[in-house]
Amino acid sequence: MAQTVFVEAINQALMEEMERDETVYILGEDIRRAVYGATANLYTKFGAKRVLDTPLSENGFFGAAIGSSLVGMRPVVETLTSFMWVAMDQLISQAAKMRYMFGGQATLPVVFRATMFYGGGSAAHHSDRSYPMFMNMPGLKIIVPSNPADMKGLLKQAIRDNDPCIVFEDGTLFGSRGEVPEGQDAIPFGKARIAREGTDVTIVAIAGAVGMAERAADDLANEGVSAEIIDPRTLVPLDKQAILTSVEKTGRLVIVDPAHKVCSAASEIASIVAQEGFWSLQAPIQKVASEQVHIPFSPALESLVYPNPEKIKEAVRRVLE
Repeated sequence: MAQTVFVEAINQALMEEMERDETVYILGEDIRRAVYGATANLYTKFGAKRVLDTPLSENGFFGAAIGSSLVGMRPVVETLTSFMWVAMDQLISQAAKMRYMFGGQATLPVVFRATMFYGGGSAAHHSDRSYPMFMNMPGLKIIVPSNPADMKGLLKQAIRDNDPCIVFEDGTLFGSRGEVPEGQDAIPFGKARIAREGTDVTIVAIAGAVGMAERAADDLANEGVSAEIIDPRTLVPLDKQAILTSVEKTGRLVIVDPAHKVCSAASEIASIVAQEGFWSLQAPIQKVASEQVHIPFSPALESLVYPNPEKIKEAVRRVLE
């Protein structure tokens, strides 16, 4: 299998889906120059009708994408999580609710690629990891890839899906490499990946936190601790059975989530296990998530906010006490 950079996996998925289906098109700010993402070469191949540079008006072009999806197109919107707030009415009042409001007579095959540029000195306004907020809204599918193969396969599935999907792309992974199988096809939603098998503790890690958990697990192995790592891949739908099965085996759970800890994906996963897997637990559930503060501009202060391998190892040691 070829080693592929995370950003190139995005480009491959878009290229292949645009070749496969002429109703697929992309739009966003500065995408012809690939300023914010992975759209290099697409404008040259597909031209201005299928690679649309938009004005700086998220409310406008989010709405245009939603409208075009209602009449048979499959738009892929490129944006940043911090820009999504400008178009919340389009996302929540329209995209999420429209299929229900129309009694199931409409489909909305629209994808929003939301880049999370945190961890690089982007300060409070550009360091959002907003997937927990969108988990709370019925009608949206939430995707959180952690490696190039999943990035490609999950994005392909999102483009083919008939419901609104938000693919949260972890900017800390953009330069990472990983094996992508030749001919990587769509990966079904709602099926978690066992990133590492273990027997002593279950670590559920989200997006960029998977790599942190793997580094922590390597160190813990030297201490005689066998950690199982579950990568949910999608938060809506969530493969809760994979998590419950792992906790039944290990008896302990640590959840690693790059988003803020209050009302987080980690909180929801902890709630599910507490309610449906309580008798499997041999120790209290531990959450390793970002501190409940605005993100500082200072790199020295910013690094204190997020999960890291040391915090994960400390949490694992607590559940093993």
